[in-house]
Amino acid sequence: MEPLRIGGQQTDSAVGNLTDSGTATAAGKPQSSIPLLDLKREVAELKPQVMQAIESVLDEAAFIMGNQVKQLEQETAEYLGTKHAIALNSGTDALVIALLAAGIGPGDEVITTPFTFFASAEAISRVGAEPVFAEVDPLTYNLDLDSLEAALTPRTKAVIPVHLFGRPLDMERLMDLASRRGLIVIEDAAQAFGAEAGGRKAGTIGEMGCYSFFPSKNLGAYGDGGLLVTNDSRLAETAAMLRTHGSKRKYYNERVGFNSRLDEIQAAILRVKLPHIEAWNEDRRQAAARYHELLRDIPGLMLPGEVPDGDKQVFHQYTVRVLNGQRDALQAGLAEAGISSIVYYPLPVHRLPVYADRGLTFPLAERLSQEVLSLPIWPQIEADVQEHIAGHLRRLMG
Repeated sequence: MEPLRIGGQQTDSAVGNLTDSGTATAAGKPQSSIPLLDLKREVAELKPQVMQAIESVLDEAAFIMGNQVKQLEQETAEYLGTKHAIALNSGTDALVIALLAAGIGPGDEVITTPFTFFASAEAISRVGAEPVFAEVDPLTYNLDLDSLEAALTPRTKAVIPVHLFGRPLDMERLMDLASRRGLIVIEDAAQAFGAEAGGRKAGTIGEMGCYSFFPSKNLGAYGDGGLLVTNDSRLAETAAMLRTHGSKRKYYNERVGFNSRLDEIQAAILRVKLPHIEAWNEDRRQAAARYHELLRDIPGLMLPGEVPDGDKQVFHQYTVRVLNGQRDALQAGLAEAGISSIVYYPLPVHRLPVYADRGLTFPLAERLSQEVLSLPIWPQIEADVQEHIAGHLRRLMG
C-alpha cells in the first residue's frame, strides 16, 4: 500500500490525511496542491513556543506523569467547565476506560451510532459488552433519538453519542431520556473539542466525556493523546487508577488496568495550543460560513445544516452530501484538479467485517456512506483557496 503525502505529512492511504479514519483520495496520486488539512502554518507559527515547551520538559527530565500533565489536566478542566480531567494516551482508551469506570461489561448493551469511526463501537466490544446501533438523523448525521429509544432493551446500560464532525447532538433531549431510563451517557467528543450544546461544552454533559488529541483534531497533539472528563469524583478516581495499571500507588495494583498515560512532551505541546482553541474554532466557523455562501446554490449538493440557538459547531470537518450518485466521480475530479477530499465513512460500522455477520441494516447510514464528502478546512484556510475549490465543485457538478 503506497503512502499518501498530504499537507506535508506522510500517512498510510487507509488512514488518510493525518486522520484516524476515513478514505482519502486515491493512493498513487501526486501530492495535492490543496491538502485536506494543512498543519504547516500552525506548526510554523507555534514552533518557537513549542520548542521552548519541549526544552522545559527536557530540562526537568520528568517524562511521564509530571508537572506538564497535571497542568494540562487543570487547564482543560477549567476551559471545559468540568471538575476532573484525566489525560490519556488516546481517545480510544478514554472510551474504554470510561466504560469500565462506569461498570459496563459482559451482558450489558450500549447503544451508539453506526455512522462514526470504529473506535466508538470497538470500545464497547473491548470491555465485553454488546454494541447496539441505532439509525442516524438525516440532517445532523448524529444519532436519531427516536431510533435510539426504540433500540432500548432491559439490558441497555449506557449510550455513547458521537458529536460527529464537531456538531453537537441534542444533549438536552438525550439526558432527559437517559434520566427516565436510568442510562449512563458517555459522550464521544473526539471531533468536538470546544463545541457547545445548550451553552455547555460538548463532552461535559453526560456522566463522562471522551476527547482525542490525534494530530488532525481541532486541538491536536503532535502524536497520540486523549482525555476523559467528568464531574463525578468517584468515576474520576477509578479512571485515573485504570490508566496506571489499576493502581493508586505504584506497585499496589487493585485491579487490571492499562498503561494509558499521556507523556509530558505531548502535554506541553497541548498546553501551548490550548489558549488558541477558541480562536481556531471561530476561524473554522467562518470558513464554513464562506463555504455556505460559495456552494449554497449548487444543485445536488447538500450542505451542513444550521445548529440551534445555544449550540456551537466547531467544524472538525466540512462535510457535504452529493445527492446525484456521483460522489466518487466528484472526488476523482477534485483529485485531478489537485484538491484533496475524504470520505467519512466509506462503510458504516455495522457493515464493517467485524460486525457484518449480524446482518444489520440502517438505510440512512448506508446511504450517507455513499454520499458524504469532506472538503479541505483548517483555521487558517484562505478565502481564495475556498473560492478555487468552490469553482471546481461548480464545474464538476455541472
